[in-house]
Amino acid sequence: MNDQIHSDGSDHEHGALGDAEYAEFMELAAEEGFDAEEVEGAIGEAGHGPLPVLAVVGRPNVGKSTLVNRIIGRREAVVEDKPGVTRDRVTYEAEWAGRRFKVVDTGGWEQDVLGIDASVAAQAEYAIEAADAVVFVVDSTVGATDTDEAVVKLLRRAGKPVVLCANKVDGQSGEADATALWSLGLGEPHPVSSLHGRGTGDLLDAVLEALPEAPAQRFGTAVGGPRRIALIGRPNVGKSSLLNKVANEDRVVVNELAGTTRDPVDELIELGGITWKFIDTAGIRRRVHLQEGADYYASLRTAAAVEKAEVAVILIDAGESISVQDQRIITMAVEAGRALVIAYNKWDTLDEERRYYLEREIETELAQIGWAPRVNVSAVTGRHMEKLVPAIQTALAGWETRVPTGRLNAFLGEVVASHPHPVRGGKQPRILFGTQAGTKPPRFVLFSSGFLEHGYRRFVERRLREEFGFEGTPIHISVRVREKRGRHK
Repeated sequence: MNDQIHSDGSDHEHGALGDAEYAEFMELAAEEGFDAEEVEGAIGEAGHGPLPVLAVVGRPNVGKSTLVNRIIGRREAVVEDKPGVTRDRVTYEAEWAGRRFKVVDTGGWEQDVLGIDASVAAQAEYAIEAADAVVFVVDSTVGATDTDEAVVKLLRRAGKPVVLCANKVDGQSGEADATALWSLGLGEPHPVSSLHGRGTGDLLDAVLEALPEAPAQRFGTAVGGPRRIALIGRPNVGKSSLLNKVANEDRVVVNELAGTTRDPVDELIELGGITWKFIDTAGIRRRVHLQEGADYYASLRTAAAVEKAEVAVILIDAGESISVQDQRIITMAVEAGRALVIAYNKWDTLDEERRYYLEREIETELAQIGWAPRVNVSAVTGRHMEKLVPAIQTALAGWETRVPTGRLNAFLGEVVASHPHPVRGGKQPRILFGTQAGTKPPRFVLFSSGFLEHGYRRFVERRLREEFGFEGTPIHISVRVREKRGRHK
């Protein structure tokens, strides 16, 4: 049962539920003692499409990461009192005044040979490409510098909404410094102390005004249009070679030196009688904070490519042990909610011993994505390339599958009857009913009489896959517990 939405990607106003199905579901919720507003909120939250994206940009050491931590409400972005401190994760989810959005921290890069101005320009260009709105952070104690002016020109050219943050205003005395930033021509400077939280509420109010309620759809731009595939993996794993092989021509520079590709290259390629849009992304290096400016920029662009893609084809070098870096790249794609295909490249170079040990590694290191289709390929010789398209189609079908609420609840009833939740503290929580609130990827909301342990949620996910397929896609399951005031009728 596929819920293919290519024109605008938007789900129905009741998540993925039609009007009749929604009305029937709400009746069931009322019978079980759930508040209608709470149920609607749960469906809306789980059924959302892509969240709007806010990029935080600015020169090094102006307090971008501190501001990001303040926005997301926890200390995740690495902060040190020196420029150039970077981190592996650059995208976080945030909420303000009941609205959710993604925050992209473009802060922190090392100066490369091109100089700091070029690095800042690269950051701003990334923000322009990936974001629906931008927070431009300026150090009010220093004032607008030439580098700030250069970023302003890029932001103006982009035409994206910009909120100007005058940071490091710790008291009334700093207000005048903030006022001076009107000269940048970006509108009102919002005086903020991201370290102490001063003024961040007003800043976030302005951010919500700048962000769209729903972001521009980033994939499936037209009915029947080319599906977007991101090729991702460690440097020198063969992404560019694979792209050249499927295109039957040398479209991308291939070099034994890792990291030749810096920018994602979009290519329309016909494969298996279908036109696809392939994105050859720059390799993600082992540790982002050791990268030079251009390589850090490449990592950000790779994250943006995954956000724009529908399917992530992750290349793994079959001749080498599966690394922590491979696992991190897989996690990036899963967390982004993309359909997934794992391609083990350089398969033709393996001997029997290496194949044996690789299978053991896959069982132990990649057990969490056993649902992802697997192809063993050689980008150099073209071995098994014909298996790539069926694997991608399988993953897309799973990604778009929707289970009707009636069928889902019949299934959940069977699961609860045959495998009830363990008794904890003298109580036995029970799944009362559920619905699939969205697709791309499949998102479920389960309503229960008590807290469901993580292990039981994993069991339910496993049974969902056994019953309905969902091959090649992550599944998101959220649980809403009936409050004590609810009364079973």
